[in-house]
Amino acid sequence: MAFGRKNPDAPRIPRNHRTGASPFKVGAVVLAVLAVAVYFGFSKHVPFTHGFRVKAVFPSANSIRVNSPVRIAGVNVGKVKDVSRQPGTNAAIVTMEVQKQGLPIHKDATVKIRPRIFLEGNFFVDLQPGTPGTPTLGDGDTLPIAQASTPVQLDQVLTALQQDTRKQLQQLLDNYGRALTAKPTPGQDAQQDPSVRGLTGAAALNQSYKYGGPAFKNTAIVNDAFLGEQPHDLSNLIAGLNKTTQGLDQNEGALKDLITNFNTTMASFASESGNLRQSIHLLAPTLDNADKALTSLNASFPNTRAFAREILPGVRETPATIAASFPWIAQTRKLLSQSELRGLVQQLSPATADLARLTDRTLKLLPQADLIAKCATNVILPTGDIKIADGPLTSNAENYKEFWYAMVGLAGEGQNFDGNGMYVRFQPGGGDQTVSTGSVGPYTNTPLFGNAVAAPLGTRPAFTGHRTPYKPNVPCYTQKVPDLNGAATGPPDGGGSARAARSAIARSAARQAQTPQGGLTADSNSLTSQLVSRMNPFRGKGK
Repeated sequence: MAFGRKNPDAPRIPRNHRTGASPFKVGAVVLAVLAVAVYFGFSKHVPFTHGFRVKAVFPSANSIRVNSPVRIAGVNVGKVKDVSRQPGTNAAIVTMEVQKQGLPIHKDATVKIRPRIFLEGNFFVDLQPGTPGTPTLGDGDTLPIAQASTPVQLDQVLTALQQDTRKQLQQLLDNYGRALTAKPTPGQDAQQDPSVRGLTGAAALNQSYKYGGPAFKNTAIVNDAFLGEQPHDLSNLIAGLNKTTQGLDQNEGALKDLITNFNTTMASFASESGNLRQSIHLLAPTLDNADKALTSLNASFPNTRAFAREILPGVRETPATIAASFPWIAQTRKLLSQSELRGLVQQLSPATADLARLTDRTLKLLPQADLIAKCATNVILPTGDIKIADGPLTSNAENYKEFWYAMVGLAGEGQNFDGNGMYVRFQPGGGDQTVSTGSVGPYTNTPLFGNAVAAPLGTRPAFTGHRTPYKPNVPCYTQKVPDLNGAATGPPDGGGSARAARSAIARSAARQAQTPQGGLTADSNSLTSQLVSRMNPFRGKGK
């Protein structure tokens, strides 16, 4: 059984007798397909299509040709597709096709025709894509002639060197050579630096070469700094300078005044050349200190940025806070109106003035009240707590209580039986004992006399015959508590009964020594409460 044949019973046909596609045709088709694939692989161009194209108007085509390269920063990004003349002018329109790696191209882009070989031959288009952030060009847009330039040709250089120009150039070179080889005069040397005196210009110039290395190095650093920290910093600076120049050109009068003032300023600087030289000499340490200060300032920026980020929520809430405060401000304005607090303040002004005067006088009153309080606390109240020993008449009560007892006794003694008034009772009498009071002035300035039935026992304290000195400049609270039991009794008999009285006084003083004196009691709250309590005749009645 045969497999793979549609009809196994059909007769077999030899290979050389079979008909079908010609091997030549098959090979030709394969070669054509391979050719197309290789072409697409190397040219990377699809027929009947084109990439991004942009046109530029040049003052001259300058031997630029179709398929000349288009470069950005030395890298090929496209080719020239067409060169044509602009109608009615000598300018040329160059059509360029730019690949994706050369996009985008901005409207302030510039193009130049530059030679790949020195002086002549093999030109290419140098494309500067423009400033980022400016509008971009679309497919088919055209750059104006103001943004295009061509290189200077050798024939233009040779045309500039005419016979008179060449002669002047020869004279210039001859004079320059003489200046380099001429010996300086003593007068010229006097004004020169000591290191170059006596040297020719060429020798002095050769000697300056040893300073050229550091100088060129610093110049290179400065030039590198002029490039900026970011791409297109220098181009942006030039663009800004261009705008500034255009602005200055708009007002020639102001520019003229600026130049005049600038000349005056430079003249002032020239007159102060010595001080200016000293300032420049001090500029290096100043810049060093400024660099350190700026370094410290830069180190503080992270904290400042963090603070700025933290304060942003508060700043965002500030408008709402201000809006919410408007009703409060409106109410406050009404509260401070003439009909409210402002009028009240005007009405209270007289009282405020009186209160101020009262405060001033209170400042004088309070020290005196303090002295009175100290006197009552340290002297008067402790004196009232002393129990006076009076022999057989001793009551063992504080003397301030005895005062109230006397008041009660007088009140009871003067009572009427029907309650319609008080009696004043006197007990007149006589005797053979004459008693005198001494002078009672200032009205009569004479003594008073009386008769007693019995001779007086004496007085307490004993009369010494002179007054106790009064010292108004000594504060009361600094005085000692008086010893009411230490005064001797003055009897007429020269001391007979006085000794018994003193014995009783001594016993009372001994008991009094066990009672604390010299201040308020432990359960007191204030001087006022003590005074009120002690003036109350019923204090302690329930104990």
